[in-house]
Formats: sequence, structure tokens, C-alpha cells
Amino acid sequence: MIGHLILRNAMHRPVRTAITVLAVAVEVMLVMIVVGLTSGLMYESAKRTEGIGADIMVQPPSASIFMAFSGAPMPISIGGKLLQLDYVHAVAPVLIQFNSVNGLDIVYGIQPDTFNAVSGGFVVRQGTELVGANDILVDDVYARAKKVKVGQTLHILEHDFRVAGIVEHGKGARLFVFMSTLQEMSGARDKASVFFIKCDRSDHTAAAVDEVHSLLPGYEVRPLKDFLSLMTSSSIPALGAFINVMIAIAVGIGFLVIFLSMYTTIIERTREIGVLKALGASKVYIVEIILSETTLLCLGGVACGIGLSYLVRMISLRIWPSLTILITPKWMLLSTLIAIVGGLLGAAYPAWLASRKDPVEALAYE
Repeated sequence: MIGHLILRNAMHRPVRTAITVLAVAVEVMLVMIVVGLTSGLMYESAKRTEGIGADIMVQPPSASIFMAFSGAPMPISIGGKLLQLDYVHAVAPVLIQFNSVNGLDIVYGIQPDTFNAVSGGFVVRQGTELVGANDILVDDVYARAKKVKVGQTLHILEHDFRVAGIVEHGKGARLFVFMSTLQEMSGARDKASVFFIKCDRSDHTAAAVDEVHSLLPGYEVRPLKDFLSLMTSSSIPALGAFINVMIAIAVGIGFLVIFLSMYTTIIERTREIGVLKALGASKVYIVEIILSETTLLCLGGVACGIGLSYLVRMISLRIWPSLTILITPKWMLLSTLIAIVGGLLGAAYPAWLASRKDPVEALAYE
């Protein structure tokens, strides 16, 4: 009986019900997309760095895990010293620059021979590897997203490069140029941002890390297998605060819409509430009806929100193929709980107000 009554109440004003469900759906979608986008970008960046195939990454003291913002403060001569260590097989210095023209991209300045020794070399899809000083390699994801062809000119970092080849993605950056060219352009002659180290055997990584620490005390020395675990929002306080603010905004939207919808419902159904109370309905029964209807609307909004999240992700990936948006079961569950709790809080006052209606006054209400 109560289920039928709740369903009829929800369908009595279909437009208002649809708007309420849509508001909850937007709340859920906003939470899932914001978290999925930030988590996806960090995860994808970490996986590409891990895909270089190095065992150890060396950065200057207090360097950020976001290598694009670490500059180039290390002398490239450090690479020769690292190569002399007992457990080191190959060392690849890399100069990293951040490009914000026509998108946000990281550019690696590499020495092809040392980079190939550590990474195993590029898989060239089209064209050739770097040959001339003004050549640039782009990965297949970037080429597809920007519609780049071999032989065309790319204006990157206020410089014109010729696309020499398109390579398979997963080697750290999406754009690669000669280190010497990037050093001249950035005024970082004989400098590097990071050194990637390949050990003679993977089980010698811990010993090699100790050797590098002894050689370069104070420097950031990270095994690549641990790098992925560092790329989380909890490791970056500002990012965690941003996510929390966006979740708070989403909850605020759901709370206000549910509050307004339920409050309006109570005003419109004053006489109906009076009839129920005159027939013996208790305060608990009235509150149960209001909160059950709210839960039904929230569940409908959650279902629509999850579907909307997948739709937004699909559209975003069509427009920006290089984006990574992670939609995980964990955040599906959390966004569901956030939406339901926020909705119930929004309906709490209207439900309390309805339970306190005097049946005589309610029946006389026009």
C-alpha cells in the first residue's frame, strides 16, 4: 500500500519529479566525472612514465612528482657518474618542458641512443625516428587527437618542428625532440630534468637505489614501480581540496533541489496529509512516506547520473582522445551514498514539517 502511494505521489507532478531526478543525476555525474578526470590524468601520466621501462628515476632535491614542473636543475654530467655504478646498465637523461600552446602537453628532450637503451626503443608506426635537429616525434594518441601527419610542421614552444614520425604511445611523453635542441630553446645547456636508470637486473633495483643515494645525497631517487602509488589526490593536498570542493558543490545542488521539491510537495498536499492523519496515520508514518519518496527520486537520479557519466565520458573522449576518465565501482558507490544522504538531509525538514501538521487545520486548508 505504502509503495503504491509513494509511486503515485512521485508521478503526480511528472515535470517536478523529472527536474528533481535530473538534479540528482547532475550531482552524481559531477562527482564521478571530476574524480574520474583527475584520477585518470594522474594514472595515465604515471603509467606512461612507468612504460619507459626504467627501474629508477632520479630527480633533484624536493622535486615534484609532476616532472613537468621540476625544471632542469641537474648537470647532465651526473649521467656519466650514474653509469659507473655497479648495478646500473643504462642511464637516459631527459629534459622536460611543458607546452601550453594548443593544449597541455609535456615535451621530452632526449638523446635517442641513451633513451632507447633504457626504454627498448620506439615502435614507429609511420615515418622515421629523430634525424634532424628540428625533428619531432609524436605518439599515435596525440597524432589521432590533433590530426597530425608525418612531414607536417608543428609549432611547439615557440619553435617550428617537422614531424619525423608517429610512434606507439606509452614512453613517458607524447612529444619527443632532440635534447640539444630543447636545451638551446630553454636556455638549459648541459642540464637535465630527470635521469632514468635501467639496472642490470630487476632484482638489483634496491641495491642500485642505495648506490644512487650514496652518490647523490638529498636527491629524489624513486623506483619506477613505486611511482604509480604516488600519483593520487591524497599525495597532492591542493588537488584533494579541489575534489572536496567540487563534491560539496554537487551535494549542495542535490540538497537544495530536494529541499525545494519536498517542501513544495508538503504545501501542495496539506489536505492529503490532513486526511491521512485524520484516518490515524502517525507522525512516523508521514515521515516515512516523505523520506521514502525522496529515496525513490534519489535512486532514479543515481541511475540517470551513472548513465550520464558514461555519456559525458564517451563524448569527451571523442573530442579529446588523449583524455583519461576513470569511472570506478568505488566512486559509483560513494556518489550513490552522497546523493542519497544529501537528498534525505534536504527532505528532513519538510518531512518534520509534514508530521507536525494539525489534521483539523490541514483539512480546512485551501
